Amino acid sequence: MQVDVPTKGARIAAHSTGSGPPVVMLHALGTDRSVWDPLIALMPDHRIITMDLRGHGASSVPVGPYSMGGLISDVESVLDHLAVRDAVVIGLCLGGMLAQGLAVKRLDLVRAMVLCCTAAKLGQPDSWHARAAVARTDGVAVLAPAILARWGVVGPNAENRLSATPPEGYAGCCEALAGTDFYTPTSGLRLPTLGLTGDRDKSTPPDLVRETTHLVPGATFQLIRGAGHLAPETHAPEVARHVHAFLGDIAHV
Repeated sequence: MQVDVPTKGARIAAHSTGSGPPVVMLHALGTDRSVWDPLIALMPDHRIITMDLRGHGASSVPVGPYSMGGLISDVESVLDHLAVRDAVVIGLCLGGMLAQGLAVKRLDLVRAMVLCCTAAKLGQPDSWHARAAVARTDGVAVLAPAILARWGVVGPNAENRLSATPPEGYAGCCEALAGTDFYTPTSGLRLPTLGLTGDRDKSTPPDLVRETTHLVPGATFQLIRGAGHLAPETHAPEVARHVHAFLGDIAHV
């Protein structure tokens, strides 16, 4: 089922497929919901909800800057529209920050988190504002070579998908990241949490992801050998193995 959900200042393209316990997947900056396709194919026993974040994919591209609170509200609106509760939320990069913020705001929506190649704080504000300025002036394609180098291991569609990201959407999300530090709120969470990352990811290095994961008491962390920043796409079987074990441990099956 595909739906367009109106939110405050945006329209979010969302997709729900399958049946069973709900799993929500939130994509990375400069990608779209297609990054999850390889992992979705390995999870036939769950209801999978994906969406294109504001400014990405088939969702609308409002004029920025965006706020992290606004992006979280977009996700909240989609899940309310689809009557989703007690979901496991898997977040990649920016999506992982949204998972943390959503859990802080709406524990009725989030039963557990999988934080993939993400952190409680990503980079420094000045670098995000500089990247936003370049995206608006020259387009995302100009930024792509440096971004792909930091991502490490990527699939064949990664560069085209990144370069096709609307400049205003990319810049707006950069500005949301510039203003976000979730170290304190995430450390207050008490819910099952799994951290995953690739050992070749220079964008969110393993130590950073491990540090964020262990902000949540009782959380577990797994390193995926040979994987980069887009591990759910390039190393879907390994990611699926860890996710299935986690879902089994928390009886979300």
